[in-house]
Amino acid sequence: MSTNENLSGAQIRAIMDKQRAAFLAVDPYTAEQRIELIDRAIGLLVDHADEIVEAVSADFGHRSKDFTRVSEVLSPLMTLKQTKAQLAEWMKPEQRHSERGEAWLQYQPLGVIGILSPWNFPVNLAFGGLAGALAAGNRVMLKPSEFTPRTSELMARMIRSVFSEEEVAVITGGPEVGQAFCAQPFDHLLFTGATSIGKHVMRAAAENLVPVTLELGGKSPTIISRSADFKTAVTKIITGKMHNAGQICVAPDYVFVPEEKVEEFIATAKAVLGGYFPSLKDNPDFTSVINARHFERLQGYLSEAREAGVELIELNPAGEDFSNQEHHKIAPTLLRNPGDELKVMQDEIFGPLLPIKPYKDLTEVVAYINARPRPLALYYFGSDAAEEAFVLNRTLSGGVTLNDVIKHVGVESLPFGGVGPSGMGSYHGKDGFRTFSHAKAVFRPADGPDLMRPPYVEPVRQIVGSLITR
Repeated sequence: MSTNENLSGAQIRAIMDKQRAAFLAVDPYTAEQRIELIDRAIGLLVDHADEIVEAVSADFGHRSKDFTRVSEVLSPLMTLKQTKAQLAEWMKPEQRHSERGEAWLQYQPLGVIGILSPWNFPVNLAFGGLAGALAAGNRVMLKPSEFTPRTSELMARMIRSVFSEEEVAVITGGPEVGQAFCAQPFDHLLFTGATSIGKHVMRAAAENLVPVTLELGGKSPTIISRSADFKTAVTKIITGKMHNAGQICVAPDYVFVPEEKVEEFIATAKAVLGGYFPSLKDNPDFTSVINARHFERLQGYLSEAREAGVELIELNPAGEDFSNQEHHKIAPTLLRNPGDELKVMQDEIFGPLLPIKPYKDLTEVVAYINARPRPLALYYFGSDAAEEAFVLNRTLSGGVTLNDVIKHVGVESLPFGGVGPSGMGSYHGKDGFRTFSHAKAVFRPADGPDLMRPPYVEPVRQIVGSLITR
């Protein structure tokens, strides 16, 4: 069986054509058939859980195995199980009001779905997209990241073991393969990754008028109100930021702190992190940056900030030296009020660096956020209902978690997606099912006069006249 490694555009197209032919040759999958496909995916995660943990850890150089078991096995497993449980209800026709007959939406599979999944959660985000696409009754082609080659090859082997190539195909390879993948005339394309790459994906998809769902990330702001339980807020922010060493698209990217609370924030952050990680360099729970390229990118942010005179506060409880290490670990670092011209305040950080922005009044915070590209997520900590409403009503972001961070992403009943530069479209749960379906409008007219058909006799004119009212 082909490994689908470094395929040409023509070879990728041949697989897509095979999937589309298989899709068109049979009736749309029933709920039972879709559930059977989802059950196969569930079995893969359960049966290969240990292999997944080892492969992801190896790709990262080092990644917390317990975190990986939760994020790459348990999380997508729960997504698939919830999808399976609710699928039959999602598939039911949706009645729409009409006074002139019977109207409804009939959800139909689109055909062949392309999924480009990222490296930071390589299994989670691949299987999360797969859940929605299979629930909608589609065939799927998956292109995982070349930055996690062991995990990508494992997923390819896993999927080949239970799915035919006409059902689900995994295409592995580097950027050239990714470009060829994006150029295919899919019926829908889901991409998760950097905004800069998302532009190329959308441009390639446009050549074939392929609709896209783009989950692109961005700089997600966090606000600590003066009404917040301060210690709890700092604890949750630092906890969320340290998940996957900050390599999460919805990680807190920078935090607004009342100006009189900045020193307390720093002290609390040190205490919180020290409680989780008494040491860092050889700690099995502290994850490495994915590769040398991203390690150097993050070090560049720190160097530029240091040269600009920004105070850098390392959260390094054991005072360890990271200059000679086996992996690419970086000590978590707070940056006190870095200038907006610095890259750390312009680029999505995607690492264990956290800028602190002191503020006097919340209106200046909202104005700052609104003057910048719309983020994928926003976090507000506080107990002031009016202030909370002000933040929710006056800012626009993909999603929000109140008095915590990241948690909204795990609620399958909520759509997940960005707005503006942080993405377009959404998936997860029922919204994923709908993204990968066509909502076909169907109308059955009732008996009665046709007001659009000549001859326009006087009784018809009277009916039309009686309807033209305020």
